[in-house]
Amino acid sequence: MHRLIFRQKVGMVYHISICLSLLLLVNSAYTLADVAVTTLPKSSLVPGGIAVIPTHAGALSGRYRNQRITLANFDGEQYAIIGIPLNAEIGSQQFDLSYADGHSESLQFSIEFKEYIEQHLTISNTRQVNPNTEDMVRINRESAKMTRAFSSWDDSLTPVFSMQAPVAGIRSSSFGLKRFFNEQPRNPHSGMDIAADEGTPIYAPAPGIILTTGNYFFNGNTIIMDHGHGLISLYCHMNTIDVEPGTVIRTGDQIGRVGQTGRVTGPHLHWSVNLNNTRVDPALFLTE
Repeated sequence: MHRLIFRQKVGMVYHISICLSLLLLVNSAYTLADVAVTTLPKSSLVPGGIAVIPTHAGALSGRYRNQRITLANFDGEQYAIIGIPLNAEIGSQQFDLSYADGHSESLQFSIEFKEYIEQHLTISNTRQVNPNTEDMVRINRESAKMTRAFSSWDDSLTPVFSMQAPVAGIRSSSFGLKRFFNEQPRNPHSGMDIAADEGTPIYAPAPGIILTTGNYFFNGNTIIMDHGHGLISLYCHMNTIDVEPGTVIRTGDQIGRVGQTGRVTGPHLHWSVNLNNTRVDPALFLTE
């Protein structure tokens, strides 16, 4: 009799344990639905900009162009924060939200036209403009590595959307420029270039974790940093890299020094910011 009662009690405890575990999982889903932030990036509804859209609800997740998007809670209201690709079409755009009860809905925003100016640069190393077959093997390998890093999503990090400039210098090239190297058209400029003397310290514009570092054919010495919830930053052409993958970074920590490695015309930092695996204008995050 005592053994039977003991087994029943164990069964009850086990049943309660399962219920508590399921409840914790449900609560975790709600907790991870959005992230509480203290600031929002500047909204700019243009190609290469950022859409900051109030959802007026508590969605669990969202997607835009088959990419997960950031859902942030600011002052008690949920916002969808969406990176808009440079190749996005002008006009109405749609993103999808999913909810805990299983239903979903689509919201819309409209993209306005923006004209980006041209920039013509002369590169003395012609292989940096027209790589040979061996170069392309390296470039493709490096591109795959960076693609994996840009796809990172870390729920444990709280993104900071108000950033400080990573280096003291002069903005030599802005985001979105239509670029020509040796009069040959290439992809638009996907970041902000800040010219500074070689060796000038580079500081983290926001807290995060170092995802990867390396020396790349076009980018030279490079750092990719994860700031959480799909917010990723990139630093290129560095002289030295002062951090290692896995390093936890605070705002203002030195991560390296300005250089002129990779495809460059002089010493500078190329700084890119990514949302939902999309390169967006870093100026939209600057507090200055």
